[in-house]
Amino acid sequence: MKRIRGVMLSTSQIFPFPTPVTDCVEAHRVCSTDPQCEALYRGLELCAADAALSQLGEKVASECLERQDALLAKHPSLLACKCQRGFRKEERCLRIYWRVRLLPGREELEISPYDDSLIDSRMASLVSATSYMQLDGENQCLKAAQDCGLYEKCGALRSEYVLACTKPIPNTSRCNQYKCHRALRRFLERVPEEYSLGVLFCPCTNTLCGERRRKTIVPSCSYQDAETLQPNCLHQQSFCRRDDLCRSRLADFLSNCQPSHLTASGCLKDSTGLCLRAYAGLIGTIMTPNYISNSSADVSLWCNCEGSGNQWQECLKLQRLFTHNSCLRNSISWMGSPGSLPSEPTQPPGPRPSPLVQKDELLNSNRLPELNNDVVESEEEEELTQTVEEEEGDEGGQFDVIPLYSERATVSNLGSSGTGGAASLSASPTKPAAAPRVIPKGKWS
Repeated sequence: MKRIRGVMLSTSQIFPFPTPVTDCVEAHRVCSTDPQCEALYRGLELCAADAALSQLGEKVASECLERQDALLAKHPSLLACKCQRGFRKEERCLRIYWRVRLLPGREELEISPYDDSLIDSRMASLVSATSYMQLDGENQCLKAAQDCGLYEKCGALRSEYVLACTKPIPNTSRCNQYKCHRALRRFLERVPEEYSLGVLFCPCTNTLCGERRRKTIVPSCSYQDAETLQPNCLHQQSFCRRDDLCRSRLADFLSNCQPSHLTASGCLKDSTGLCLRAYAGLIGTIMTPNYISNSSADVSLWCNCEGSGNQWQECLKLQRLFTHNSCLRNSISWMGSPGSLPSEPTQPPGPRPSPLVQKDELLNSNRLPELNNDVVESEEEEELTQTVEEEEGDEGGQFDVIPLYSERATVSNLGSSGTGGAASLSASPTKPAAAPRVIPKGKWS
């Protein structure tokens, strides 16, 4: 404590910084040093394993909840801890987070387990930066894909998920949705958001751009199953909540995309950036959403409410969180809509291309070919690819394969700052001359 003119000031008054949030892995490490705490935690893990197989009986559930209360009374940091999305120990952290919430109530299922205290300002800057994009008729989704190709890690991981989502299971015509979802999550977690969100939420003014945006996540595998009927939305949600990762991503979405009429953004937390990140976090789970057409930015889950019985209203409420959500709609619309943001954005620095694409023979070329790919999803997509090729012209195909990215290839060592790197998200108000771009061979570029 410090005394100033007879007034005792606490440390928090002298240094008014927010208290850092404890990571659940660290909170459990502290718990594990206490044998009694560790025994209580192990008991909760056994309860969770039993609950995963069947509903706990009244007596067993009561004993498990008593054990949970004793644990949290001894180590309350386990209840206050949070996790970081995309970190190496994310799944372990989430397992700890949910173990001390053995039988979560409805409210707990709508509280995000992620720590967004440091992400909020970064996401706000990213969304603000997109207000400099010029919607002059150029296909912004094609441009965003080309910018992704300039950054080696983005291009490599994008090619990885496209291959995973289009490669059929041996002796079948179906894709491996599990591998597809895993590769999509890897792309969204490891690629800087300047690129990944630019590809997902690129603004469109025509159906050609809209179709490219709709097919960004290879929806024929990741989103829908053409061979089966749409599942019930509540059944999907039930399956999701049996998995720690999916349950966490859904809770994050319900928390950060909650609509409100009292804020300028239409979001209860008044942060369109957090909502976009939470929406993107659902991609690669059983609750993967996507654009429903190439003529609008409307999104939906691949499910319906048939067979909901007396839970019809609850099912509709879940559906409408995607189809009639003012927070989500505004967040997607503001991504790249000049002048629509409620605050003045800070102009990001201009991007610099990856050294991998600074080829002497391409320095004078500003047009890029839309190259072919051996895997064709549908006739409709073939027509789309042909149309894009006609727009861009065919200048050969010397870059057939993207090499595996180097871990050293990061935004910083490519000469770009942390707030920019994709041309589509950081173009200055006076539009500079376009730098040469090259993208990997494939229709999904």
